[in-house]
This record gives sequence, C-alpha cells and structure tokens, in this order.
Amino acid sequence: MDAANRQFDLVIFDCDGVLIDSEIISLSMLIHELALRGVQVDLDYVSRNFLGRSYPTVMQTIRDQFGLDLPPEFETHYRDRLMAAFEADLTVMPGVRAALDGLALPRCVATSSSPRRAEQSLRLTGLGDLVGPRLFTASMVTRGKPAPDLFLHAAARCGTDPARCLVIEDSLTGIRAGLAAGMTVWRFTGGSHMAGRALTQPEDATPHLVFDDFSRFLDLHPDLRGPA
Repeated sequence: MDAANRQFDLVIFDCDGVLIDSEIISLSMLIHELALRGVQVDLDYVSRNFLGRSYPTVMQTIRDQFGLDLPPEFETHYRDRLMAAFEADLTVMPGVRAALDGLALPRCVATSSSPRRAEQSLRLTGLGDLVGPRLFTASMVTRGKPAPDLFLHAAARCGTDPARCLVIEDSLTGIRAGLAAGMTVWRFTGGSHMAGRALTQPEDATPHLVFDDFSRFLDLHPDLRGPA
C-alpha cells in the first residue's frame, strides 16, 4: 500500500525536538562543555553528528574524531547542568498538548535520551500524564537510532504491526531508524534548533511528509483525529 494511504494503529513520537523544544538547549550546552576541554564545534556540527543519537554514541564519536576520551564525571556534570537548564528554560513544543489531547490513536514515545532525562523532561513540560508507561528509551535495546531496534521494540511492546505505525521525528538519525523499521515517517521541523538552517533530505532519510506546526497535525491524516 502507498504510504500516503496507509492506515495507522499507533503514533510513535520522538521526544527531544518534537514534543519538547529541548535540542537547542542540550546542543548549546554540549558545545560549551566540549569547548572547556579544548574541542571546538559549532551548532551545524553537533546537529549533523549528534542529533537524535544516544549519549554513548556521542561520546564514541568524540573519541573517534577528536581523540578525546572524556572521563565518567563528564557525563554526570553535563547531565546535572543540562537538567538545571531544563528546569529554567524547557518548554513544550507549541500545539503539542492539544494535538495529543485530540489524537484518536494510541501513542508512545521512543527516544535516544536516558530514562532519567526523558522522564524529567516530560514531567517538566506537563506531558508525563499523556505518555505514562509507554516511554521507550535507547537503554532498552542493543542498537540505538539509526538502527530500527528502538522503534521495533516500541511497536512490539504496544502490540502493533510496524507497517501500521506512524513515526514523528526531527532528526535524520531518527528518520533513518523509522524507515528501517518499515514505518511511515513524518519529519517535524518546527523546533528552535531548526530555525534558519538549511534542512537536508538525503535519499536514505527522506520522510513521507514534512510539517512544522502541531496545530495542524490532526488534519494531516484522517486516522489521527478520528470520526467527527
């Protein structure tokens, strides 16, 4: 069946950069912390190499590309500072609450973030009650995004055929994971980390649809809002 005409039984949301406007905070924090250790990178670099990836993968990339093996305390320091910044500045993505309230289909969240970060982020933005136990993190699978494992795990736990899952992602890494899982993938580009940037659409990470405003999300497919 053509992707545009597929029927959906489950919507799988990424968290950072989709439900919450967190990526500009976390990427800027990482740039600052790496600069203190002599690694100079900019927003384009971290977006291209780190967006949508788990913390261990990010650390391995830094090790491979810069020859820097960061000590264990770096993670603790970074995560503590990041959560403090989230407490002060984290916001829900505009229109998300209404979209989730009006969504007729079951939903879950599948994120590369750590369980602690994901749970606290959803709590801070008032979305925890809309996700509940259906929160799946990269710590639950052997291979994180762009491998399909996390999305397939989420679908299996929710008892849903991957072909009838709709994935909402912002990063190329997440798009690749959703496509590899055989799911329909829509790219959300309304996060502050996307503002003013040229958004690439590589052949292996081309979503089925692109949108930038959750206020019209429920109107993008008849299954989302359900019968009138």
